[in-house]
Amino acid sequence: MSIINKKRWLGFLLLGVGLIALFIVNISFGSVYISFSDICHVLLGDEASKIAYNSIILNSRLPQTITALLAGAGLAVGGLQMQTLFRNPLADPYILGISSGSGLGVALVLLLAGSVFGVSVSALGVLGQLTVVSAAFMGAFLVLLLIVFFARILRDNTTLLIVGIMVGYAAASVIGIMKYYSPKEDVQAFVIWGMGSFANVGWEQLKVFSPIIILGLLVSLLLVKPLNILVLGENYAHNLGLNVKRTRLYILYCTGLLTAVITAFCGPIAFLGLAVPHLTKGLFRTSDHKILVPAVILAGAVLSLFCNFIARMPGFESALPINVVTGILGAPIVVSVILKRRHINGSN
Repeated sequence: MSIINKKRWLGFLLLGVGLIALFIVNISFGSVYISFSDICHVLLGDEASKIAYNSIILNSRLPQTITALLAGAGLAVGGLQMQTLFRNPLADPYILGISSGSGLGVALVLLLAGSVFGVSVSALGVLGQLTVVSAAFMGAFLVLLLIVFFARILRDNTTLLIVGIMVGYAAASVIGIMKYYSPKEDVQAFVIWGMGSFANVGWEQLKVFSPIIILGLLVSLLLVKPLNILVLGENYAHNLGLNVKRTRLYILYCTGLLTAVITAFCGPIAFLGLAVPHLTKGLFRTSDHKILVPAVILAGAVLSLFCNFIARMPGFESALPINVVTGILGAPIVVSVILKRRHINGSN
């Protein structure tokens, strides 16, 4: 086995160990500390030293941890696919306006309902939460269908990228109008949704959330070969017999579905989809998607769990919005990518 392969296996080993460790840490730590022995008792179906620990672990921390793991993996692999498809290191799963469509759906139920019908959806409890998730998914899915429509009639990816960005701007403008005329309580609820959270997904929601994300991750593994060919450029891909237009649709469906579901249940989670592919490429020193796709899935899950732990660190009276943490960690990575590209272009 070559030195490079050994380093890559070591990288996978470190990510695997980090994933397991952070999974345990996320269940153990929070506003209430729970010992490892109590966690083992609860996970094995026994009673913990305090009855309250069972409810904290099984009904709060465990579903939140699973959600963070799956959401991080889905956003990371979606970011890798977008960066490969558009050959743009600053692309992420939200670049095509899907999150803006989700935000528009949420704005319609949180802001418009309060302004027009005098009903505060955020005050309806579980029913209100289901309404918000449904509206977010419908908004994201409709934008995805719009992007797929343009993908069928547009030949080059650059034009499609511009269309996606414009769709996002249009949705943001409509949201801005509704925010301007809405009561401050509804605006506050919308802003809080936009900060992102893994805590809103319980076991009932996971029955829908988990299978879709796992399906999207499996499809991304099947797209490894086309992604490797696309790295060479569209002209080479055509010469090698790849149906670029069809492949582009498959990638858009995969990334779009992952993004739509994650945004609907967790809100728009910033920077994970943008930063993780660059971290993974730097760790594994390769552009081979046979390595990058599984590595990005693991790295996305690890970084997401780490961000979730930071957001719920002991000492905080309540959990921080997840975007506060991902922004602090992701922004330096994005800046380093820009500076690195500037250095490379300058040296050429």
